[in-house]
Amino acid sequence: MGKPEANRPDPADPIGRRKILDELFDKLAKAPDEREARGLSAAIERVWMRSGSDTCDLLMSRAMQAMQGKDYQLTQEVLDRVIEIQPDWAEALNKRATARFLMEDYGGAMQDISRVLKLEPRHYSAMAGMGFILQKTQNEKLALRAFREALALNPRQEELKKIVERLAPEIDGSDI
Repeated sequence: MGKPEANRPDPADPIGRRKILDELFDKLAKAPDEREARGLSAAIERVWMRSGSDTCDLLMSRAMQAMQGKDYQLTQEVLDRVIEIQPDWAEALNKRATARFLMEDYGGAMQDISRVLKLEPRHYSAMAGMGFILQKTQNEKLALRAFREALALNPRQEELKKIVERLAPEIDGSDI
């Protein structure tokens, strides 16, 4: 691994990681269009995907392969090992929450999301995931709140905007 530039924060260092994320979130909030917002979101997600451990990063890539192959049990097992090694890696918890959601373990998924949001309160994907779980468990009002919070963190999520537009009149009522 090469040495970071002198003026560039190191994403492997927690303080450097925070600085990078702060800068990216600031730019995301001001993104003038969808294209730029997508690029900034992708940059944020790349930072989230770096654990600082080559071993954990390799295990994460294996977990993602298992998830793409729809082997959610294997995905969870690999992520369980990652989380044993790095219990404070928010993205490992987020990916395990996704696997649990796909296996319809909504309670386990919500536990992971709760930990994700304690570690990274701006994790818009985890917040959106919470919204989907709340929808599945028939709690539309809280789901709408979670979707709105995810949009406040990343306002250019078009799919979430459509969901909010559909749910809002049902939950908030419509103007006459």
